[in-house]
Amino acid sequence: MTGVIAVFIPIIMVVVVGLVFVTYFFYRSRERQMLIEKGLSAEEIKQFFQKQKDYFALLKIGIIAIFFGVGLGLGMASGDEAAREIWMAPAIFVFTGIGFVVANLIGNKMRKQYKPDEV
Repeated sequence: MTGVIAVFIPIIMVVVVGLVFVTYFFYRSRERQMLIEKGLSAEEIKQFFQKQKDYFALLKIGIIAIFFGVGLGLGMASGDEAAREIWMAPAIFVFTGIGFVVANLIGNKMRKQYKPDEV
């Protein structure tokens, strides 16, 4: 019985990943169709998609990764095996959440100072 289940795991994984990609492309094309139906010109559509760029995405990902690492490190250094088992997950979640908040605050602050037209 476990051999049969082990065969279906990669099949289900490929199907799920395929569905995610199909859904992404479907909604992206649907969004563009809606913009065309509104009567926007090609230049206006181009400006619409340029406004959604986040110039500080890598900075935010880096801050979140640093806080995730801090949470992982503190969780692993929390003592013996029993304490580690208890404190590992909360430390990771708490510090990753703090990382998201800090990344958002720094990103908003930098976005106010940064003007992409001047570059």
